[in-house]
Amino acid sequence: MPLNYWTRWPLRESLSREGDSGARVWIGRAVRVVVLAGLVWITLTGPGFTGWGRVAACAGMAVTVLVFRGFFRMTLARRLWPSLGLLALLVAAAFGFAFAGARVPAIVLWCVCAVIALERLPLSAAVPCAAAALGAYAVVGHGNWIATIATTVGLALAGYVVRLDAEARGNAQRLLAQERAARRAEAESAALTERGRIAREIHDVLAHSLSAQLVHLEAARQLIRRSTDLEADRDQLLDRVVACRGMAREGLDGTREALSALRGEVIPVEDFLRRLVVAEGIQLEVAGEGRALSAEAGLAVRRVAQEALTNVRKHAPGARVNVRLEYGTDGVGLEVRDFGGRGKPGELGDSGSGYGLLGMRERAELLGGTLDSGPDEEGFVVRLRVPV
Repeated sequence: MPLNYWTRWPLRESLSREGDSGARVWIGRAVRVVVLAGLVWITLTGPGFTGWGRVAACAGMAVTVLVFRGFFRMTLARRLWPSLGLLALLVAAAFGFAFAGARVPAIVLWCVCAVIALERLPLSAAVPCAAAALGAYAVVGHGNWIATIATTVGLALAGYVVRLDAEARGNAQRLLAQERAARRAEAESAALTERGRIAREIHDVLAHSLSAQLVHLEAARQLIRRSTDLEADRDQLLDRVVACRGMAREGLDGTREALSALRGEVIPVEDFLRRLVVAEGIQLEVAGEGRALSAEAGLAVRRVAQEALTNVRKHAPGARVNVRLEYGTDGVGLEVRDFGGRGKPGELGDSGSGYGLLGMRERAELLGGTLDSGPDEEGFVVRLRVPV
């Protein structure tokens, strides 16, 4: 048995009764009140206590109760020597009751001192204190020695069992507190993760929308700067402003869609892609057995499809586009391929695959997936693969 087992204090949760149910607390209080009232009654009605003797006995019991409270507080604070001093006072008080003729209160006090010493003190101090209290009980008890020895051993075992029960309760309370702290930390981590996801979605949507608006605003600025007749260029300026307005509206719609997707309130990915390609005049090919995707995986597929088609419009106008959605056993894949456009083949690949696709690649990597983009023999291809 390690030395620490003998020298360490019981857990604070064991000594403070923290976590005890209300019923257990009130039962304990009721037992203490009943025992104290019974001892007072036995003492005051016994022979040898009349007049001032009864007053002295009541005062002695009141002081004993106060010493008990002090002992509980000192052990809770883990102050060894004050605790031992107060326990010595209790043992001495028991001798006082015995010499005054109140044998029952003295015996009860010795037994209680032994039990609470084993429960609340380090074993290195509790065992000698319990031995002293039980030895006093055995010497003064004047009963049958077999019964006295059996009672003494039983009280020692009872005190140790009470200690083990308190330790088990304290360990359970400590584990419960740790579990609650872990749950709070997990909830805070989940909240931070959710905020990060929302921030990333809004960033991607607004970055795409604002960059498109900036192009139109720059064109309008250049038009105003170079125009000699603004009235003649009014229609062109109006087209640019309307385009900016449409981009802003798309950004807001995309932000709402991102928030809805994170809450699981959007249409399935396959239906979304069908609507998207129909608007672009593109055919969608679906392979594998369709199934529901997580919010993160679904958003990744949506964003990559939108970004890839936007890049086709910007860098390969007039190109033919094929969109393929593939459900695999361990993930979902998306391929957007364009060919035959009027843009320069490989333009995005040479420029680092574009700012938007770079953000999409980072999104895929956060989900444990991959995104590859670059030119091939026919045009440009974007491939996304994410686990589900």
